[in-house]
Amino acid sequence: MTHQGADTLSSPWILAPFLLQLLAIALLPFLAPHWWERHYPKISVVLGGITSIYYLGELHGGERLLETLHEYIGFVILLASLFIVAGGIHIRGGAVATPLGNVIFLLSGALLANVIGTTGASMVLIRPWIRINKNRIVGFHAVFFIFLVSNIGGGLTPIGDPPLFLGFLKGVPFWWPLMHLWKPWTLTILLLTAIFYLLDRRSFLKAKNPDSEDVKTQEPWALEGGGNVVFLCLILSALFLSSPWREIVMVASTALSWSMTPGRIRQKNDFNLAPMKEVAWIFLGIFATMIPALDYLGHHASALSTSFGMGSRHFYCYTGALSSLLDNAPAYLAFLSVEMGLQGGSIHDPQDVLRVATQTPANLVAISLGAVFFGAMTYIGNGPNFMVKSILTSSGVKTPSFFGYIILYSLPILLPVLALAAWLFLD
Repeated sequence: MTHQGADTLSSPWILAPFLLQLLAIALLPFLAPHWWERHYPKISVVLGGITSIYYLGELHGGERLLETLHEYIGFVILLASLFIVAGGIHIRGGAVATPLGNVIFLLSGALLANVIGTTGASMVLIRPWIRINKNRIVGFHAVFFIFLVSNIGGGLTPIGDPPLFLGFLKGVPFWWPLMHLWKPWTLTILLLTAIFYLLDRRSFLKAKNPDSEDVKTQEPWALEGGGNVVFLCLILSALFLSSPWREIVMVASTALSWSMTPGRIRQKNDFNLAPMKEVAWIFLGIFATMIPALDYLGHHASALSTSFGMGSRHFYCYTGALSSLLDNAPAYLAFLSVEMGLQGGSIHDPQDVLRVATQTPANLVAISLGAVFFGAMTYIGNGPNFMVKSILTSSGVKTPSFFGYIILYSLPILLPVLALAAWLFLD
């Protein structure tokens, strides 16, 4: 890929479409919900089109746009395949919607995320989570599911979260995250589940009759559509293939799942494609408009590191800040590239990456934690976040707004926990 366009990125206004896209996502669903529902695809196309036209006409950056389009298509195919296949798995009963039952559910989801990925775990578990809490589900139930299952839970394996998988592809050993991240992962998971327990206990005690069947769900476990677990495994295995075979396997698995799963199972899940449609359109705008921001960071990261310093806590904060707004996978790659440059290596050489991961891992630990943990700070920090919000909304669950999520939960609850993890485990 040539970076000629990015090198001449001299017009600050080209960052405006990205800022407008973020403001639209944050404000319009709250200020003009019906207008937003009708016109959000147009907003993404218009704002993404402005950036694309600038790159084509002014910077001659067609190759950069094609690379981003390829990444976007891969992103949508992965999300859509997991969304559709998971929609054919119906889990009911077993769990009790008490504070302790919910904590066990979230801890199980966090562990499962390391096996089938945060997106896979989110798509499989979000509907059961809604059902077992259907009579008292409120905003914090949605938020802590995103915190624990859709993001932080997947911090122990490359399968768990996209940034770690990208690191594995670049040369980081498969078991490296488990060996180096388990302590901050454990602390963060336990603190967040403890906070959730306190909030949920208060909510539970406010229920009209905590011992009634309106609050509890005590049906025996039942699983329908279990054959789709095979298709989930095929989709996850395809991540290790190169393009286009990766996408071919995902699409084929999705098509087989769709044709072989009885329609009644998806009906029990209240399955529809509206959440996937919303995510696809909104992230089309995000992928397009964030190109200038990523390019600017990639070409000025060294200068920024000289100006502001680059210890492990700096890497943690910078990667985290970028992951909160620009998706955590490109943020991970951007700062991994900076770290490799500081260590006299190249992100494109697996042996260099392996050397840094095994001999001087401190900054890579910080980058990994920043990407995985801070992806939970906003709805757009990680792919499954917005998908979960869309499913909850389409199911009639009232979720926090974009800013409500940040102001009520991310800043007062999540950020102090993440700061404590940095203070205890990073130099």
